[in-house]
Amino acid sequence: MPTSTDTHLAATLRIAVMRLARRLRTERPDTDLTLSQLSALASVDRHGPMALGALASHERVQPPSMTRIVGALADRGLVSRVPHETDGRQILIATTEAGRDLLKEDRRRREAWLAQRLRELSPAELAVLHEAAPILEKLTSV
Repeated sequence: MPTSTDTHLAATLRIAVMRLARRLRTERPDTDLTLSQLSALASVDRHGPMALGALASHERVQPPSMTRIVGALADRGLVSRVPHETDGRQILIATTEAGRDLLKEDRRRREAWLAQRLRELSPAELAVLHEAAPILEKLTSV
């Protein structure tokens, strides 16, 4: 059963993570892509070419929504549809060079901002974050 300490920690973490995520979003390059579109693009880039259904499942959206997301990304030249290597009936979604470049710039800007903020921390604070990072990653895994 959660204690008041657990509940307080949960609230503090929730607020801090939301603020950090919001601040990192402000560092994104100017683009009119939605967060869903950026997330789908990043998933394809990270995991390699994927079938639309697999991408929808990975992003936890319905296939019709993913069809619209992929369509918008394809219209911008950020993803392409490529035939499956062994199943000619299946089409995979792959990141294009323009898509990879957009993600690279996005990551570069956000990581530069975060690296600058990390330089403001003490060695002890950095050590705590080094220990906390895998724990935070574990919390995000499903």
